[in-house]
Amino acid sequence: MSARHLYLARHGAADAFGDLTDVGRRQSDLLGERLARVPVSAVWHSPLPRAAASAAVVARHLRGARVAEAAELVDHVPYVPARSETPASWAGFFDGWDEAEAAAGRRTADTLVARFATPPDPGAGTDDVHEVLVTHDYPIAWLVRHALGAPPERWLGLNSASTALTVIELRPGLPPTLVMFNDLSHLPDELRWTGFPGGAARP
Repeated sequence: MSARHLYLARHGAADAFGDLTDVGRRQSDLLGERLARVPVSAVWHSPLPRAAASAAVVARHLRGARVAEAAELVDHVPYVPARSETPASWAGFFDGWDEAEAAAGRRTADTLVARFATPPDPGAGTDDVHEVLVTHDYPIAWLVRHALGAPPERWLGLNSASTALTVIELRPGLPPTLVMFNDLSHLPDELRWTGFPGGAARP
């Protein structure tokens, strides 16, 4: 029985205009080195420049891997929780979020799961599928929440460092397996940056 292996990574560090920095390129290069021995068939990336540039750097280490954009990987809020579900520290973040914006984000999140968080067809053969998804913090949090079968509001606070590696395994007839989350072992301490309050991340 074949499995689908998703290697999720947040883009490398970017500047205020959303372009990859020299640090982001170095982070992406080290991620590519780490994945070089994995038989990756495709590197999918968000339409945003920082993710596309990170994917291009990673893919230089992955011989034969297809590189392509996936609209579902765009930076988006996947679920706007009800007030009763919202931690006090997040309440201000959702102020002014209207129903149309919330519904659009949820549609993107549902499409993301339908496209990527599914196992191979049992009749498709016995070879495992290995795909890299270069995306953003919130889509990774949503896919991790989905893999764990957690309530939708549990995507909140699952922060990923730049180019940290998260791996999810999907097999027919079985629930998803979260193999690792936010692993930074390919990065030296000075490159372990989240971009979120709290500063440098630690494994």
